[in-house]
Amino acid sequence: MTIRVMLVDDQALLRTGFRMVLAAQPDMEVVAEAGNGVEALEALRATKVDVILMDVRMPHLDGVEATRRICGEGRAADAPKVLILTTFDLDEYAFSALKAGASGFMLKDVPPGELLTAIRAVHSGDAVVAPSTTRRLLDRFTPMLPAAHAEPTRPELGRLTEREREVLLLVAQGLSNGEIAARLVLSEATVKTHVGRILTKLSLRDRVQAVVLAYESGLVRAGGGSTAG
Repeated sequence: MTIRVMLVDDQALLRTGFRMVLAAQPDMEVVAEAGNGVEALEALRATKVDVILMDVRMPHLDGVEATRRICGEGRAADAPKVLILTTFDLDEYAFSALKAGASGFMLKDVPPGELLTAIRAVHSGDAVVAPSTTRRLLDRFTPMLPAAHAEPTRPELGRLTEREREVLLLVAQGLSNGEIAARLVLSEATVKTHVGRILTKLSLRDRVQAVVLAYESGLVRAGGGSTAG
């Protein structure tokens, strides 16, 4: 299956570089490009896209609002997944984009191999939450949100079983399904099932949204600590 990618960045030279990297992959095709969020939304009306590489700081309509419109308009299975690319590893715009529904966050100077792995992961329905930059981003900005100082928990978390809550904590700490399986002495398939149920019960799009919810609700504190006993 070919992954249809759209490049959204106001720097044409950067888009050219990404296009060259992706063009060399047998399973990827750049089907559209845009210089800002307005152009991206227009392109999506005419072109089928699987994954969007989205800059955050752009004129006319930035990547945060574009991501909010893309992810908010369609929670269908075939809705595009957004992978945020930014120059700064502690970027409030990138954090806002994760809250808006982006499935991952990476630096623009990421090695090509890591970028390709991230695109494939996002396309398969996973999310890029493990990189240390994403973790530092969450640690940095979550305490500034009003929700982080209001309710220490959220009512919807009561829908989770004790095991699902345990899995959510480990997801929020950046562990992969395989690492969670090893930690809890479960099969990876069982962990994947638990993660799926967590997302369904909490009406979340993917793992990134689960991580953000865990931070905002106080399940995980900035710096990596857990509030669980």
